[in-house]
Amino acid sequence: MGAIACLKGSGPSEDQTQKRHAEIVMFTGLVQALGELTVLEGSVRIHCVAGDTQSILQDLAIGDSIAVDGICLTATQCLGNGFLADVSPETLQRSTLGDLPPGSLVNLESSLRAGGKVGGHFVTGHVDGVGWLISAEATEQSWLLKFGVPAGSLQRYLVEKGSIAVNGISLTIADCDREGHWFTVAVIPHTYQETTLRRLQAGVRVNLEGDILGKYVERLLRHSGHSTPQSDISLEFLTEHGYV
Repeated sequence: MGAIACLKGSGPSEDQTQKRHAEIVMFTGLVQALGELTVLEGSVRIHCVAGDTQSILQDLAIGDSIAVDGICLTATQCLGNGFLADVSPETLQRSTLGDLPPGSLVNLESSLRAGGKVGGHFVTGHVDGVGWLISAEATEQSWLLKFGVPAGSLQRYLVEKGSIAVNGISLTIADCDREGHWFTVAVIPHTYQETTLRRLQAGVRVNLEGDILGKYVERLLRHSGHSTPQSDISLEFLTEHGYV
């Protein structure tokens, strides 16, 4: 695999940083490749090892955003077969990155570009909470995975047949309890084999991100509740009619 041509430097320029802050970075939750992760002092090193690695590396440049296990990180240095990305102590604490020993496999996805195909759902790369795998059961046509959800994180975004990102993977909720303590997903064999899902064991923590559309609906309902208290539209109404 050839080296990637990148500008030299320890990080993105001021112009690159301002441009990135002005843009809305989105992903689709479709994993493109797997990488081996090593946590360094203030950064992480990713070595691409499997999947469509060229989709990650071909046009990679300093300042580009990449989802690493569902966490939006910014490439600060391009390597021949991977990249470096800065990571703050808060990110390590609020996600699973701080749990992973050197050489752990992580899911990788480059950011969505204008005109790109959205095969999953819109994912921002901002973790809402860290859940854990309860069980994984092989069925005739899929794997049924059950995840626990930490209290006070994203219970309100768990909707049957709704979308959720688990370690950056776009999945559809098959079932969930009313209180949002757990949810299940049915994973097709291809997704199970080509991502890190097949390596999960009961109790292992995972990054969770709720559907951004549900967050917008929640915000709109909150504001409309103050201005138009007589409105018949509620979260239950939208759920019943298939809007969330």
